Amino acid sequence: MTISDYLVTDDLTVLLGFIGVSVFLLQNLYKPQPLVHPILLGRQSDAGRVRNPGESAVYRNYGTGLMGRFPVRPDKDVNVVTDFVKPEFDAPRTLWSTKITNTQLKARVSAFGSGIAKLVPEDSIVLILLNDCIEFIITDLALSEQSIASITLSSPKLLARVLEMHPPNAIITDKTFLPHVLKATSDAHERNHALIVVDWSQPSEILIHSWNDIESQGKVPQAPKNAPQPGSAYTVSFFETPSGGVQCVQLSHENFTSGVTAIKALFPSTINISTLDTIVSSHSLSTPYGRAIAYAALFEGASFATLPSTGTFHDGDTPALDVADILSATKFPIPSPTVLFLKPEHVQSLTSSVIDRAKKSFLFPLAWRHKFASLTEGFVTKDSLWDRTVFGSAREDVLGKMADTVKAVVISGGLLPSDALVPARLALSIPLINTYTHGSATGPLFATHAFDLQMLPSSSPATEPAHVGAPSVNVEAKLISVKDNVVEQGADPIGEILVRGPSVGNMLSADGEAGEKNAWVHTGKTARVMTNGAFKVLGSM
Repeated sequence: MTISDYLVTDDLTVLLGFIGVSVFLLQNLYKPQPLVHPILLGRQSDAGRVRNPGESAVYRNYGTGLMGRFPVRPDKDVNVVTDFVKPEFDAPRTLWSTKITNTQLKARVSAFGSGIAKLVPEDSIVLILLNDCIEFIITDLALSEQSIASITLSSPKLLARVLEMHPPNAIITDKTFLPHVLKATSDAHERNHALIVVDWSQPSEILIHSWNDIESQGKVPQAPKNAPQPGSAYTVSFFETPSGGVQCVQLSHENFTSGVTAIKALFPSTINISTLDTIVSSHSLSTPYGRAIAYAALFEGASFATLPSTGTFHDGDTPALDVADILSATKFPIPSPTVLFLKPEHVQSLTSSVIDRAKKSFLFPLAWRHKFASLTEGFVTKDSLWDRTVFGSAREDVLGKMADTVKAVVISGGLLPSDALVPARLALSIPLINTYTHGSATGPLFATHAFDLQMLPSSSPATEPAHVGAPSVNVEAKLISVKDNVVEQGADPIGEILVRGPSVGNMLSADGEAGEKNAWVHTGKTARVMTNGAFKVLGSM
């Protein structure tokens, strides 16, 4: 037989061959491409070449590099926090329930600053005991403009101790929390302060200044005697440690400009924040990180609001961190939210609700399998066939209009279990940025890439937290209490996280003494550095 005898074909052979080639080409041409090149995720941190005994190497974000300068400003014209309100943005945006332009906001800041400067001396300390509202923003910016020091508390439990150790010259609060303030000041025998209350109009036996009256009295602007500088410390934040202790951090203008820079760096250009966005946060303005999120919204000209669960000073129980808390943002007259800064509990509740509704469709197993296959290829979208038939309607049932507008979720304020990450990505089908924050820093200390969809294996049979990515763009980190023999054998280093950088404040001692600037800050958390330079925070020491 000749070779030509083996090449004899009929119509069926040609048809089968055509089908086979078509299937091969379709499989390769329509195979989803990763949203980010795997090489970028293979080396997320730049590690120092040497390390001290008992310590790991020093790690920086790979984009910054070991020799690179940390970015400290989101724009060359932003030097102090009042510069976040850019006068060239003339379009109005909504802050909670108030529609306001930057020009109007700057005028109110100047008015309240001039008014309070007439009430208290320049070297005064003002204690801010307000829940999140536009008055908090105006108060904070006004005090910084007048170079008047402020104090914020992450918990009302800290009030008695702060009154005793750092008696303020003025206290700013609202009517709801006023009875608690009066009791606390009475117990501390601390009466030498001005009391300023938001929306106060009724007569009282003690002298109470109305916040609105102080703003009205400052309509004629009074220039600050000392203009604030980037390195000037203007606020102190007290926060609780996981063990119940108290720590305080001193923060400068540069700390907050650096924090906003780090927050902006979380978002790639395809999902960058703009004036068209609406940011909703679950982090209180009484924390440095929560305030930096609000400042980022101010800088970008975006609308902004916070969830009820951020309320620090209130009567009754704190609202649960669930879907109802997220949906409460729609009660404000703001455009539909586009960026959510949520806590792990919010994300888990939201994921569970979406999946429970999606399971009502008989197509759910097939849809889950196909979306999971895309996820393993590094691709996720909410516009696929399976979203239109299964997951899209489930998201709309849970989130309403927000399901179509939300483009990114930033997870912070706790540790998200690793086994909750894949269901969250499939249910929401938008970029999830997992971060780690600390009370000493205005920005995230660690953050994953927005399009990092890797499913990294766990080193323990028990459920571990999801990894939190590399150090932020202006933070360097290292581990202490590391076992040298384990590291020298090539294993991942495990130890306590220490951080420093321009977004990390200056820790104060119990009596208020400032420590060394740019010193390493102990976070009290244990972490493991994985081979690709991503960190996995394992828990408290």
